[in-house]
Amino acid sequence: MPQNMLIVNGHPYAQSYCAALADAYAAGARAGGANVQRLELHELKFDPNLRHGYASRMELEPDLVAAQEQIRRADHLVWVYPIWWGAMPAQLKGFIDRVFLPGFAYKYRTDSVLWDKLLQGKSARLIVTMDTPGWYNRLFYKQAGHIVMKRNILGFCGIKPVRITSLGPVRGSSDTRRARWLEQVKLLGRAGK
Repeated sequence: MPQNMLIVNGHPYAQSYCAALADAYAAGARAGGANVQRLELHELKFDPNLRHGYASRMELEPDLVAAQEQIRRADHLVWVYPIWWGAMPAQLKGFIDRVFLPGFAYKYRTDSVLWDKLLQGKSARLIVTMDTPGWYNRLFYKQAGHIVMKRNILGFCGIKPVRITSLGPVRGSSDTRRARWLEQVKLLGRAGK
């Protein structure tokens, strides 16, 4: 049975290198027989601010209702985004705040500090671009942005395994290097990883 994949491009600029990476992964995944859906966050219309926190529920815009349904149907989620100031772009964070809600992504248990992970059975791949060299991100920043997405967000909701592909530094990289990264990502897509 073909795997259902959802690729979320979290870069706010339509012509970004992240868009090219999302295209490469999608091409590889389709060649490998997967059913591929795409979410381009820059095309969605939604308020990224959780205006009342969790004190009262904001109605979801139609694009977010559709996004929840795509996430629900997916077996494998692929997140493509840059690291800016040590974390994901604001639009992607706002998307997660608005979509990964109690009752959809997780549910706290009554009179308990524990919770139910409502997105179990799904896996994820993070394809993350950086201008920081990978060794520097590991040694000095302790991969903080990666850990937040892998453990604090996706893991909290039951998504595992979460694999990470870090590409960088992108700034100043050659066309040859970028082409190799595109091919690497296309192979990941074909393998369904």
